[in-house]
Amino acid sequence: MNRLKEMVVCRCEEVTFGLLQETAEKHQCTARELKLRTRAGMGFCGGRTCRVSVDNMIASIVKEVSLSDIPLKYQPPIRPVTFRSVGDNHE
Repeated sequence: MNRLKEMVVCRCEEVTFGLLQETAEKHQCTARELKLRTRAGMGFCGGRTCRVSVDNMIASIVKEVSLSDIPLKYQPPIRPVTFRSVGDNHE
């Protein structure tokens, strides 16, 4: 059980399962609040890696939250650009 608590769920922000679980149980919070309290899903990938795990954790711990209240949106940290705009020589 101790190894589970030490498991990193959000690799970008190094948020562990134990921290997420403790925070969710203590505050009975929504996924958005859990994200703000722990920074899970706020790293470089913008939640693409850990979002599903955080959503499932909230669903299992906070019984008053419906599945429609859970989803976090994730956003890419960058804007797509064309290869031409990157490779243009403006000298």
